[in-house]
Amino acid sequence: MLKPQDEIQEPRTVTAVQKSMLVALRLAVGWHFLYEGVAKLYMPNWTSKDFMEVSRWVFSDLFHWIAAHPSAVRVVDLLNMWGLAAIGLGLMLGIFTRVSGAAGMFLLLLYWIANPPFVGLDFGMLAEGHYLVVNKNVVEFFALAVLVIFPSGRFIGLDGLIRSWRDSRGAPRPEKENAGSNRKPVLAGAGLERREILKGLAPLPLLGAFWFAVAKKKKWESWEEKNLVEAVTSASAKTANFAGLNQLKGQVPIAEIKGRRFSRLILGGNLLSGWAHSRDLMYVSQLVKAYHHKDKIFGTLLMAEKCGVNTLLTNPILCTLIDDYWKRDIGKIQFISDCAGLNYDAKGASPMSYQEYIGRIQRAIDYGACACYIQGETADYYMENGRVEDLAGALELIRKNKVLVGIGAHKLSTLKACVKAGLETDFWMKTFHSKDYWSYRHPEWHDNAFCLDAKETVEFMKNRPEPWVAFKTMAAGAVHPKDGFRYAFESGADFVCAGMYDFQLVDDVNITLDVLNGGLKRDRAWRA
Repeated sequence: MLKPQDEIQEPRTVTAVQKSMLVALRLAVGWHFLYEGVAKLYMPNWTSKDFMEVSRWVFSDLFHWIAAHPSAVRVVDLLNMWGLAAIGLGLMLGIFTRVSGAAGMFLLLLYWIANPPFVGLDFGMLAEGHYLVVNKNVVEFFALAVLVIFPSGRFIGLDGLIRSWRDSRGAPRPEKENAGSNRKPVLAGAGLERREILKGLAPLPLLGAFWFAVAKKKKWESWEEKNLVEAVTSASAKTANFAGLNQLKGQVPIAEIKGRRFSRLILGGNLLSGWAHSRDLMYVSQLVKAYHHKDKIFGTLLMAEKCGVNTLLTNPILCTLIDDYWKRDIGKIQFISDCAGLNYDAKGASPMSYQEYIGRIQRAIDYGACACYIQGETADYYMENGRVEDLAGALELIRKNKVLVGIGAHKLSTLKACVKAGLETDFWMKTFHSKDYWSYRHPEWHDNAFCLDAKETVEFMKNRPEPWVAFKTMAAGAVHPKDGFRYAFESGADFVCAGMYDFQLVDDVNITLDVLNGGLKRDRAWRA
């Protein structure tokens, strides 16, 4: 039964349990803020630039402007690192609690505005969960709002100690301020009580635990870097030390094919669409598909563009995704469609009908492909089965739509047959890698070799006037890119197409620049 209105009384005090929960909340949020700041200070490569560059909501122009000016980025980075650390330290010590809480709310609001978890806007942001409008920034924002309203630093923390010290040196507090509380009136000139001092300094042991934990983590990371990052394993002997954008040596050089600009290094699309030549490791294709979800693909494409890679070579299966990437104004990367004409299932590859194949090519053109080429295995199949007229019809469809046209092959005999049949092309695609890796010597082909005629390919391409795009240059990961790229460019390739994860892009671009600027011993003149 409800009490009469005049009998309802609002509580005038905060209970001990409530105080304890408020203090615990403050310490937890403070710990998080402090470590975020300290971790960034420990990371020499950390920058807020990437976070601002992918902003797509209100004030995105401002964030983009800051990201485009290194001096502005540096200021923002310093404000972030030291601001987070100062806010976290204030909350943990319980000093200037309201100021620290308000400053933290302001930072969290900026983070949320820059990249809110709205449908279609959170494509490139790493998250440990799934968010829709409300994310951890929002939750922590309101947690800080509670701490601003209830300044728990007065319960346990330096705010309370400072307040008691001021009271001990000033006039007695008004009686009404002490009414309804357990706080004893403090007389002017009286010294601080031991209890007040202990309550004020109580957070110090936790702060000590924080620094102990940071030191342990730093020590562990140093051990991990020494013993794991520098470790070399597997046939490819690839280290796990990956470069960030701030280590990028420059942009990939650009060349033209009939007025269309292409980066010398082209991003291969097999990994993005889930195709991995994994030899006996049957789980790898599923692993690749799980890694390359839509947001990860968008992030990889954007990373490629930042490195100067302006072209993606991919299967038409990614057409709609690339169209979405463009429509969201994330980036402008162009794509070459491989126009595969085979269907793949558990039994292997089988040709699709000619009409279905023509429809697939038209789909790629309709979605904005800047170039189309007849995919290697498809071209091999058509030429080996005497379907030259069908192949010529596919090329004519591409050319009629004013799109650059190419032919690719795994077998050099296919390219020779195309030339003999009088098929004209704007560029050639040819698998190309050396034999200098251990699995090439397998007695039977086992998804381990994609170019069995490297020397003959070099001789054939030397006399062709059309540009040559070399692919499978790393033999599906068996050859290090610094060896594969140099071998391809020195042998006459005008472009190299390579499948790359997002974390490999900077390394591979730097390798490309080193190779191209390192005195190539190249006989074939550049055709693009």
